[in-house]
Amino acid sequence: MTKYVNKKNKYMKKYKFNIHLASHFGMCFGVRDAIKAVRKTFNDDRVTVLGQLVHNPIVDEELKDNGIEQAELHEPVNQVKGTLVITAHGASNKDKEAWKSEDRKIIDTTCPLVHKAHQALEELVVSGYFPVVIGKKEHVEVKGLIGDFPEALVVESETDISNIPNEKKIGIVSQTTQRIDRVEFIVNRIRSSKRKSDVKFIDTVCAPTKNRQMSARNLSEICDLVIVVGGANSNNTIQLVNTIKEFGAHTIHIQRSSDINPNWFEGFNDVGLTAGTSTLKETVMEIHEKLERISQGHHFNELEKLVC
Repeated sequence: MTKYVNKKNKYMKKYKFNIHLASHFGMCFGVRDAIKAVRKTFNDDRVTVLGQLVHNPIVDEELKDNGIEQAELHEPVNQVKGTLVITAHGASNKDKEAWKSEDRKIIDTTCPLVHKAHQALEELVVSGYFPVVIGKKEHVEVKGLIGDFPEALVVESETDISNIPNEKKIGIVSQTTQRIDRVEFIVNRIRSSKRKSDVKFIDTVCAPTKNRQMSARNLSEICDLVIVVGGANSNNTIQLVNTIKEFGAHTIHIQRSSDINPNWFEGFNDVGLTAGTSTLKETVMEIHEKLERISQGHHFNELEKLVC
């Protein structure tokens, strides 16, 4: 028979290291406002989020525990009743219109900066530019951006540039959570390959993403290991991980404090901590406190396996 019991006096080996918290980390205002809006519905009758509100498993668990349901944006409209929530990643106007009904209430939590990207793309199309979006083809935000413009082309990597037609006018926007240096590189490549075209780029990478990217670069210059906190499917978190790796620091991507293994820190002197824009501040602070306990030799096994 196997039991798991709390064992609070198990002393772990001490690892001495400095802890550096990023100057910009964690939840942005768009994510904060989306979560706040849904929390206000916890006492309402049937509430359904059309997709994942934000890319954070801890938030998913909170919503589920409070009776919030989840459906897919493109599920048959007549199968979902009550209050509907458009996620922070946004949706196309076509999809939003499809969900409108007299017997439904719709709460649109689209991040204002994602909405700005939608407006920028529409502005380009209205002005006669062929629409190009730099981003992840399967990301919900990108699908929302191109949903009203079936002719739009998504450029995920440099190899996609050859698919852009030889139009007189080419207009470019970006998924809001892309790395700005990568976006600018691709824009320059497009301009080089389409010299006869009028190429117009509107920068729609959001300020919170840029700030967290810069902070991650700064951490990688002073730390030999950086812990990055965020959902496994969070694009901006993944971009933070990639940035830190490129600047030469070791990096570990986790979602919550229970993911941490104290043995990771052996041999490291300076450990950085940052988080993606969908990560709750309390999650980051909990992890920071755990790192402090480990660095002072005060970490305890939460579960000790006993065989009897």
